[in-house]
Amino acid sequence: MKHTKLALLILLAFLSLSGVQAKKTSQFITVSGQNLLLPDGSRFFIQGTNLGNWLNPEGYMFGFSRTNSPWMIDLMLRQLVGPDEAARFWQQFKQNYITRDDLHFIRQQGANTVRLPFNYRLFTNEDYMGLADNTDEGFRIIDQLVEWCRAEGLYLILDMHDCPGGQTGDNIDDGYGYPWLFESEASQQLFCDIWQRIARHYRNEPVILGYELMNEPIAHYFANKDSLNLLLEPLYKRATQAIRKADKNHIILLGGARWNSDFFMFTDWTFDDKLMYTCHRYGGDATAAAIGDYTGHQQKTNLPMYMGEIGHNSDKWQADFVRVMKEQNIGYTFWPYKKLDGSCMNAILRPEGWKDVIVRYSEAPRGTFQEFREARPDQAQARRLLQQFLSNCLFNRCQPQEGYIKSMGLKE
Repeated sequence: MKHTKLALLILLAFLSLSGVQAKKTSQFITVSGQNLLLPDGSRFFIQGTNLGNWLNPEGYMFGFSRTNSPWMIDLMLRQLVGPDEAARFWQQFKQNYITRDDLHFIRQQGANTVRLPFNYRLFTNEDYMGLADNTDEGFRIIDQLVEWCRAEGLYLILDMHDCPGGQTGDNIDDGYGYPWLFESEASQQLFCDIWQRIARHYRNEPVILGYELMNEPIAHYFANKDSLNLLLEPLYKRATQAIRKADKNHIILLGGARWNSDFFMFTDWTFDDKLMYTCHRYGGDATAAAIGDYTGHQQKTNLPMYMGEIGHNSDKWQADFVRVMKEQNIGYTFWPYKKLDGSCMNAILRPEGWKDVIVRYSEAPRGTFQEFREARPDQAQARRLLQQFLSNCLFNRCQPQEGYIKSMGLKE
């Protein structure tokens, strides 16, 4: 009799724990064919923006051309005002660029999702954005962003925009001109380890919609691009396995090669039950035919397709393409939310003298010590302009771009 009672207690405890786990799982957005479903079973259609430039700085958003990747911008700032001042700039930049006010504004416009591009270095002991050890910096920032998103009713997609070794071979991956990730076992292991740490940390967080493993892998510039393309899906599978050891709740997003536009290299979409694909588009005709490769892959796999980046075009083109995406059941996040001058939801005003001092220095030849000494402007003026930029990027200093926002189709 005692054994029977003990067995019954164990069974009840097991069922209780199972119920708790089921309750947790039910809180997450899930995949159902080509649709995403909310916890209540209703369809969820992604609409929102990208928090670009915040945790993966891009030169053009500062008005730079030649100085265009995060490590180049950081080096330029160190040469311009010294390492201490550069570190202070980055620390304040992270505090000012995106705040709770920004998330509130995004939600007010009708968005339901934000995509967060981040650099893998925010989860390592590498020197990045003002800190010599970033091991916990990524969690500190994203934890706060999660709380803001929860308060505003926004979902969050985590996008590793810059991967170890570089996944693209261009400025956007903060690498060194070649997708070394695919030829480096050490980089691939670090890539998987970071994703596993992230997954373990956020495994029970329903605000996070999913994990986008990498952004725009394998540019088309390389003679061996065909062989590189064949390495993409196996690495996706490896990273997915690492994530699933810690987190079985969240969706995993897979982008195609060549700026998230080629999907022909994918042959298996059944290795996980929570997969979706993601594409990008910045030009071409605003028609369904123009994205036939994307919708074709969507139909073939019977999985959701999501336009992770779109924008930098006329308001009419953007509005026309939004209608196409809605018709084709492709959710979207516009790129970017904020940048210098415009072509975004919220424009940063250019400080007076920015172009003549900061931009000019960023474009000047700085291949030798003599060159960057000779190009260096007046220190007081340079520091004042950097501080002015930091003030101007605060939410209450930015200018909403009404035509751009309307073109995003966030409100019917």
